[in-house]
Amino acid sequence: MNRSLPGLILWLFGATVAILFLASSKAPASQLTVQARQSAATASQLPEKFADLPGVRICYLDSGGTGQPVVFLHPGTGSRRVWEHQIPAFTAAGYRFIAYDRRGHGRTEVDPAVAPGSSADDLKALLDHLKLDRIHLVGSAGGAITAMDFALSFPERLRSLVIANSIVGVQDKEYTEMGKRLRPRQFEELPPEIRELGPSYRAANPDGAQRWIDLEKVSKSEGPRPASQKARNRITFAALETLRMPVLLMTGDADLYTPPSVLRMFAPHIKQAKAIIIPEAGHSAYWEQPEIFNRHVLQFIRTHSKKGNQQ
Repeated sequence: MNRSLPGLILWLFGATVAILFLASSKAPASQLTVQARQSAATASQLPEKFADLPGVRICYLDSGGTGQPVVFLHPGTGSRRVWEHQIPAFTAAGYRFIAYDRRGHGRTEVDPAVAPGSSADDLKALLDHLKLDRIHLVGSAGGAITAMDFALSFPERLRSLVIANSIVGVQDKEYTEMGKRLRPRQFEELPPEIRELGPSYRAANPDGAQRWIDLEKVSKSEGPRPASQKARNRITFAALETLRMPVLLMTGDADLYTPPSVLRMFAPHIKQAKAIIIPEAGHSAYWEQPEIFNRHVLQFIRTHSKKGNQQ
């Protein structure tokens, strides 16, 4: 192989750049795998606790500590266990991480002889049990509907509110009619992972998709389905206009329930709203793009946290 010295140097430089490029292009996948394992390991280290409340025994996770509490409300396809990518990020940032199984999910047990009340009442009872005055509240999908009902019922208990990937439960006629067009009957017949994980994630991260599926399969409580709970409020666009706490609205650009155009319908009705579209994410942005999700939520709650760790 005959090359001049300058040509050889250029060739070696080009080969080095190519090798570095290939190595860097493969790094994210392996790095995500390592991070996923670390997140799962951290999540498993938080012991399950139980709160015996009127009519319900709530299973919850609580990292403890003196940091401001951040409470996570899981989607309908999940349980307290789905937040394994959030636990290490929020505890490392100095916050007190709390998540619990809503009725019908995980290990929370219900007394069928007692009226179910509302899911917002359950959250308030848990906060009272833990002696927490004000919290940052993060809800995803169905959990965000509970979060919104709580915000309308007990606004004095919130420092900030995060509504992620959720239809929010708005009952205005034009909104519910739009929902029927967006999600026809055939939509509900799709497997949950097709409805709730974006195509980019399912294509690029089969291990993560399988983990999501595994957690979804064990998310429901054993035994008879508990009585359904009614919201404390009729959630409407007019009701959203009464909110005075800071609100972060988030969705994925491939969310089949709440595409960006639907998210943008909420923002004009909320005085202190900030809207974020997460790229290459479906209805489970907290799982599909946890680094982006965590970064935006942490930036938001830091902005709306008073100095110190008082609760």
